[in-house]
Amino acid sequence: MSSSIFTNILRFVLLILLQVAIFNNINFLGYINPYPYVLFILMFPIGDNRALLIFLSFLLGLTLDMFSNSGGMHAASCVTIAYLRPWILQSIFGVAYEYNAIKVTKADFGERLLYVSILVFTHHLILFFVESFNFSDIIYILKKTFFSGIFSVLLCLIFITLFSFKRK
Repeated sequence: MSSSIFTNILRFVLLILLQVAIFNNINFLGYINPYPYVLFILMFPIGDNRALLIFLSFLLGLTLDMFSNSGGMHAASCVTIAYLRPWILQSIFGVAYEYNAIKVTKADFGERLLYVSILVFTHHLILFFVESFNFSDIIYILKKTFFSGIFSVLLCLIFITLFSFKRK
């Protein structure tokens, strides 16, 4: 139990540090801004307390908002995907989710890609819509969501693959 808590604390801190130090400084062509910090929400243990996940997601987003001076955009996006996560898990993994028998790191690549993509694109769409908060910018919001989402999904899948191997 303490190993799981330590792993989640370490993941929380490292993802925030990476996001603030490296990924917030990437702005390629005005559309690509990767946000791999959402990996904390994606990789949170499946069977753990849902209220805890929503609270920690709020804390994650708020922490990033404080570093980025973004006024709650990240907190709103993180809480939303944390709230939607159980339904997404159930729709992708089906019965295995109901029995808490899934691990994202051990799932088939197609299921993992679908899970990560849905939550990352949802996060980005909410984030960029709240950032713009104007329906007349819908094309810009969709472009930014698409390009940043692709890059974020790739980064998340790389991180999941790199850190899921057990060392012998």
